[in-house]
Amino acid sequence: MSPPLDWLRARARFDRNEISGAFGDIGTDFPLIVAMILTAKLDIPSTLIMFGVMQVFTGLLYGMPMPAQPLKAMAVIVIAQKLSGNILYGAGLAIGVVMLLLTVTGLIDWLARAVPKVVVRGIQFGLGLQLAYLALKNYVPADGRWGYVLAGVAFVITILLLGNRNIPPAVFVIALGIAYGLIFKFGGAVLPNHGFGLKLPTFHVPAWPDILTGFLILAIPQIPLSLGNSILATRQLAEDLFPERHVTIRKISYTYSTMNLVNPFFSGIPTCHGSGGIVGHHGFGGRTGGSVMIYGSIYLVLGLFFSAGFGKAINLFPYPILGVILLFEAIGLIRLVRDTTSVPGDFGIVILTGLICFTLPWGYVIGLIVGTALAYLLPSRLSGAAR
Repeated sequence: MSPPLDWLRARARFDRNEISGAFGDIGTDFPLIVAMILTAKLDIPSTLIMFGVMQVFTGLLYGMPMPAQPLKAMAVIVIAQKLSGNILYGAGLAIGVVMLLLTVTGLIDWLARAVPKVVVRGIQFGLGLQLAYLALKNYVPADGRWGYVLAGVAFVITILLLGNRNIPPAVFVIALGIAYGLIFKFGGAVLPNHGFGLKLPTFHVPAWPDILTGFLILAIPQIPLSLGNSILATRQLAEDLFPERHVTIRKISYTYSTMNLVNPFFSGIPTCHGSGGIVGHHGFGGRTGGSVMIYGSIYLVLGLFFSAGFGKAINLFPYPILGVILLFEAIGLIRLVRDTTSVPGDFGIVILTGLICFTLPWGYVIGLIVGTALAYLLPSRLSGAAR
């Protein structure tokens, strides 16, 4: 066998376990991608194709389930504030440049230590509040009485299947939403066009105002979260599950920055790595880069050949279902503050930082600054216990 094939076989298998693992992260990724497409009016083929390309890239590079994920803080803020795709692309390029500079200078290690964990938890709390408010105010009531019924059914399904790795609730909830849209919004008729046709990503050069605005509104809140989850927690989990791969913080930082230096120029959403993604793929059976590559291939096929039909389907997608999915995303973010409740000073910083993020203009920037200052100024360094 040729060396390239030997190299590929060492990094990726495509058996039934890898196929099962491929669906381990779809419950988190897919709803956020759909919500961003609908809210920011993103180019559907570009979004799907580039997201798929990043999966194949990371699967090949790492030879383990190291998926690319939407940057959650950016996604939540874009959805909540109804920001444009151009600002999202500008933010992606901005965070790609910042992460590259932090990596090549070695500042990534210092910054990871400098931003206290309680501040990261506070920003996550603020994001959760904003997402829950958006879900309950704008999405769940969107279809009136029947929308509330639909949301109630979706809520019960999610509660019953929550945490079930064999039957993930998001798959059933999304299927319920599509069925409801086809029956009640399309009159039960068959779609007139299956939407098959070759599409390619749209080339896009982010403008300076979009890069600056994206940096201030989206990238700054994302950076501390990325340091905690996308880099440090991911590296630790990779070491725990795949010690033979010798994954380093610097390697993760480099691929994080590379993805976001490429995505904006092809109208792709900003992406990162994440410990939750590795757990999802691994929990469903993925042990090589094959599960991530299979997962990415689904988005590639949809984007390249079926994006028109996909666009019709999600335009029929009922907002109450999206509201329930976003609500559970919010609950997941808010629950992360549990590890700070044992120390009153820490919990106070988390709550204050979160409320600043949720209520004030430029709240995520102000919350990051105020929370970090309080964490270092409090007597006895109370926040040190939760770093």
